[in-house]
Amino acid sequence: MIRALVVLSFAVLAVKANVLEFTDSNFKSEIQDHNVILVEFYAPWCGHCKNLAPEYEKAAERLLKNDHPVSLAKVDCSVETKICKEYGVSGYPTLKIFRNGEFSKDYDGPREADGIVKVMGKEGGPSSKELKTKKEFDDFVGREDGSVVGFFTDADSEQAKTFQKLADSFDDLLFAHTYSSQVMDKLKYKDEVVLFRPKVMASKFEETAVKFTGDATKLHKLKGFLTDEAFGLCAHRTLGNAGNFKKPTFVAFYEVDFVKNPKGTNYWRNRVMKVAKKLRDEGLSAFFAISDRKKHWEELQKCGQIDYNTEKPFVCAYADRSRKFNMKDPFSMESLEKFVRDVLDDAVEPFFKSGPIPNNDGPLKTAVDRNFYDLVNDPEKDVLIEFYVPWCGHCKTLAPKLEELAEMLKDEPEITIAKMDATADDAPSPYEVRGFPTLYFAPKGSKSSPKMYEGGQEVDDLIKYLAKEATNELEGYDRKGKKKGDKKKKEKTEL
Repeated sequence: MIRALVVLSFAVLAVKANVLEFTDSNFKSEIQDHNVILVEFYAPWCGHCKNLAPEYEKAAERLLKNDHPVSLAKVDCSVETKICKEYGVSGYPTLKIFRNGEFSKDYDGPREADGIVKVMGKEGGPSSKELKTKKEFDDFVGREDGSVVGFFTDADSEQAKTFQKLADSFDDLLFAHTYSSQVMDKLKYKDEVVLFRPKVMASKFEETAVKFTGDATKLHKLKGFLTDEAFGLCAHRTLGNAGNFKKPTFVAFYEVDFVKNPKGTNYWRNRVMKVAKKLRDEGLSAFFAISDRKKHWEELQKCGQIDYNTEKPFVCAYADRSRKFNMKDPFSMESLEKFVRDVLDDAVEPFFKSGPIPNNDGPLKTAVDRNFYDLVNDPEKDVLIEFYVPWCGHCKTLAPKLEELAEMLKDEPEITIAKMDATADDAPSPYEVRGFPTLYFAPKGSKSSPKMYEGGQEVDDLIKYLAKEATNELEGYDRKGKKKGDKKKKEKTEL
């Protein structure tokens, strides 16, 4: 019995060893041993950190087996306060990439295993792998992910150089290239770029391999090809790539597992694809995907799903202006087709997971789903908005400071200070909330491209930032954040 427990203990330790644990005392020395490493700064009480943990472990295990291994590490900021403060960690989880012992950049990629592996795999090695044999090709395209392969007779050709730029700039797919005449002769591709969809997702409704037929020296043409074709008729939508789909997107949520249950997964996917092909052939502009119900349960709840035990897919549609729609009828090809047509015809009421519109008479405004578009996307005002959760310690610390900031700027006619409870309402696209608190600045002339605020969280820091970034100069503050009245008083004193 004792021996069994010892073996079990070693097994647990082996699993945990995939993710390194750094402390204040060893961070500087340990980080030096890695050419590239991703570090997660977390807090044990953080809900998003708990959700990330199993995905981070899976990614760490896979990345250690890469051709160019990449390590993942974590730091508990509730204990290791010195190193977290040094790197300006103000929300959890915060992920940062380090190279040769030095901070390189913030990690802003996906937060699930597949996405982390793709992004960090590229960070750790070449963005495009050279394939020298047919076996290497088979192994490469046999993975679970979609892949793109360039077949070139001349490594110095404009096509080959452009392909490398494509691989450097595209994170959602795996890239490889070959100069081998033997590989090209066997596969019948020469001086071509080919997209290979995962074999596990092969379907009679679409081609598994799609050749690019345009000018392969034009980078924007290649990017457009991949954007249009990579997802196919019905892609596997994950937590990492969910933001990359064109709209309107119709997503079928059920138990999706291409590894353990590919037959069951494709049973429902094929039914979605049959509808997708019919509507696509009619020229209707609609996009389709499948997502795993368990991994996206929080998202499902925000779309009105309350019956977790149903075996049939639950369908949610995502349209423009962050509107979403849920299909109330039980899933069938007929009900899905009707739902898609009704959404496209604007015959379905949007679903809102939202509290009532609040009384916003005070200086600090409250955003909910129902008033977000009018409040935050107000074309006449710049907006600073905080996304928070009630249990977050940093959010509680920031709360009175945000109130004070709003009070100080209450007479500014072209600026709004707002907050949104991310547990009660959705943060719509393009606002990506991955830790709390998250603050965004939405200039009135650029609401589609809000800027994430990453500066200090004292009132003075926020005032200086807003004074500098405001579309038009604030009435009460100059561009450096100094009160205009104070400046006049100083000039009068000097006279």
